[in-house]
Amino acid sequence: MVWLITMSVFAADRLTKYVAKGYLRPRGSLPVINGIFHLTYVENRGVAFGMLQNKGWVFIPVTLGIILGIVYLLSKAKKGSRMLRLPMAMILGGAIGNLYDRIFLGYVVDFLDFRIWPVFNLADSSIVIGAVLLGYFIAFKGEALGN
Repeated sequence: MVWLITMSVFAADRLTKYVAKGYLRPRGSLPVINGIFHLTYVENRGVAFGMLQNKGWVFIPVTLGIILGIVYLLSKAKKGSRMLRLPMAMILGGAIGNLYDRIFLGYVVDFLDFRIWPVFNLADSSIVIGAVLLGYFIAFKGEALGN
């Protein structure tokens, strides 16, 4: 199930970025709810929130390390620990999605624009939601990764 979730997040991320690149790139921005939510094509050559512009390549080995760490933890996690496996799969799928962009495009495609927050994508959303769920399950539900 973990790998299905991971690959689903990756596939949804690739598909939405493909559509954003083909449809939004020539248009720039498309208001969905004017002034509140737009679909805006951005090529993020930095890291989170566009920091470290043109230094996104530095994040490739960091992301690879995170991916390998999550795969290792998933291999050691209790089979019954669904509460931890789900958010880890979400983080893994998102990390792979953004890593794919960095390696093959040299930038990460972002397109979700709420105007009060930096533009982001589905992979970013999956990573953040997964991290929040992971923290919640560990802190408040007493879940552990051990055998």
